Amino acid sequence: MENIKEKFEFEVISEYEGMRLDKYLSEQIEEATRSYLEKLIDNNYVKINSKVINKNGRKLKLGEKIEVSIPKEENIDIEAENISLDIVYENDDFIVINKSYGMVVHPAYGNYSGTLVNALLYYTNNLSSINGNIRPGIIHRLDKDTSGLILVAKNNYAHAKLASMFTDKTIHKTYLCIVKGNFSEENLNGRIENLIGRDSKDRKKMAVVKENGKTAISNYKVIEQVDGYSLVEIAIETGRTHQIRVHMKSINHVILGDSTYGNEDKNVKRQMLHAYKLEFLNPLDNKEYIFKGKLFDDFIEVAKRLKFNIEKYSWYKNSSLLAKFLNDKKFRMQIHLFLYLTKHMWRKLWIIHYINTI
Repeated sequence: MENIKEKFEFEVISEYEGMRLDKYLSEQIEEATRSYLEKLIDNNYVKINSKVINKNGRKLKLGEKIEVSIPKEENIDIEAENISLDIVYENDDFIVINKSYGMVVHPAYGNYSGTLVNALLYYTNNLSSINGNIRPGIIHRLDKDTSGLILVAKNNYAHAKLASMFTDKTIHKTYLCIVKGNFSEENLNGRIENLIGRDSKDRKKMAVVKENGKTAISNYKVIEQVDGYSLVEIAIETGRTHQIRVHMKSINHVILGDSTYGNEDKNVKRQMLHAYKLEFLNPLDNKEYIFKGKLFDDFIEVAKRLKFNIEKYSWYKNSSLLAKFLNDKKFRMQIHLFLYLTKHMWRKLWIIHYINTI
């Protein structure tokens, strides 16, 4: 079969025995729509034990090996959609967006609507084209149910520069998460470094592996602990798929609400993971930038319900304009001048008042 872009391979474990093929694939390839997967099955792109299967409702058996081939897509016109965006900062080269949870970053596998890219195409005509028309402006990504800051390139020169900074680890990303369990006194901060690759038992998941994986590094710091839960900051040095979620599971502190690597929680509708800070020295203007993205209401509500002191992070809710000004050198100089003049003005007024009382 020609023009295959990607392949997925799965082995049916006991949890999925007896499940319909189309339902199974929709759970394994989360980014794909059900109709897209059904179309793949209908058009001979799915095999079970090396045999092509065309029946969507085929019931799966324990140990069966499934192979899914993803064909290359023809040029697809992605439509601009009027979807609200939280713009934290923007200049001629890039945009910083605080992505909400539940939003896919770019179109894929038949899912061509409601993504961050659809929203960006409506918001601006200036996006880099390095990644083609499916991912204009996209330099990096976040999982669908992970909220937080994303950097978007507005031209190809900026895209190349910023992308190389991610490769060189000179863009620093910090996340905030709520995890299950409490840390011992000697483990309130630490460094996790290992290999991450596909889980051999469940190809939908990633896992810490001994070989055939990629180096993944996360540095964590416990901010606060309450009964049975911990609020943790995590600074990542690499950006592997599901890295933080896998690393937290590897030290027995699964992220609250992460049903893929832990258990579902009826009181939490998604994983409590937020990309809240981006820091970098921009080679395009030689300025240092620090951006902090607001926590979304669901995260704040869960944190308060668990009795965390979340106010330290909650104030970012209205920080978009502030971030813009604080990263403006001229504005900072004007503030310093204002404070200097104000200080001397009050001193002068005090002297006049003192003379008048003599």
